[in-house]
Amino acid sequence: MINLRDKKIIVTGGAGFLGKFVVKKLEEKNCADIFVPKIEEYDLRNLSAIIKMYNEAKANIVIHLAAVVGGIGANRENPGSFFYDNLIMGVQLIEQARLNNVEKFVALGTVCAYPKYTPIPFKEEDLWNGYPEETNAPYGLAKKILLVQSQAYRIQYNFNSIFLLPVNLYGPGDNFDPKSSHVIPALIKKFYEAKLNKSDEVMVWGTGKATREFLYVEDCAEAIVLATERYDKPDPINIGAGFEISIKDLAEKIRQIIGFKGKIIWDITKPDGQPRRCLDTSKARKEFGFRAKTNFDEGLRKTIKWYIDNNKYKQNKIL
Repeated sequence: MINLRDKKIIVTGGAGFLGKFVVKKLEEKNCADIFVPKIEEYDLRNLSAIIKMYNEAKANIVIHLAAVVGGIGANRENPGSFFYDNLIMGVQLIEQARLNNVEKFVALGTVCAYPKYTPIPFKEEDLWNGYPEETNAPYGLAKKILLVQSQAYRIQYNFNSIFLLPVNLYGPGDNFDPKSSHVIPALIKKFYEAKLNKSDEVMVWGTGKATREFLYVEDCAEAIVLATERYDKPDPINIGAGFEISIKDLAEKIRQIIGFKGKIIWDITKPDGQPRRCLDTSKARKEFGFRAKTNFDEGLRKTIKWYIDNNKYKQNKIL
């Protein structure tokens, strides 16, 4: 087990949605030396910025959270940049970490790396048994290559790099931009604005039949810190809550919490994405004692409350 208190830790993406919670968890562990590279000063797609970061931070541990991400629409519109940006960041960060004798590298993958028709629940052993769902395959494969690199570097260089596979995250501080948001913040924004505008209906992509698993962002941060402390093996590890919900049921939950009285119209000309998603999370429990704590309905309410409290168009609070 690593004592994080005595380590210099780089958290790429540490100013982002997940990163802020990871930094907070590290601070709770009394980590005194946490380096968060801001994109304005360190564009991690550029090798020179990565070299500069390592020279200045002199880190023992790197937790790589920085990513270019989005929902189905953003993935469909930007497959090339999603592939290149995520791949080039990760590959160069790992290589330069090796050259700088970093003790441990924590790489974050994605549930999008799993094959399109993976049996439920997704087991880590199924990761290579098919091609990912087409709309987010470039992003998923870019992240998956970092697993190959991690394992290859462990064999050749004895480099300690671990690879975690989180499901879709949600929570306070999420991205609510309709051009790039994931399904939960997108639905919250749609239903809230429809209620304010007294609309009769809300249009939602797909059939509603696809299922997803969601992990509260603070729980994911806890898992990452536990793995950083306690996990040192080459095998990828799922990070999730271990349940699935249909998009139809999800939309209904959010509609009810917000109090929108109109209809939901399903736009079946738009893709559902991967048919089902639900992780087997038993290895995370066994290897480093992680179990998701946040009840899904409770997490949704906290997320919706945060959005309403921080919405510049807010009127009377509805929670």
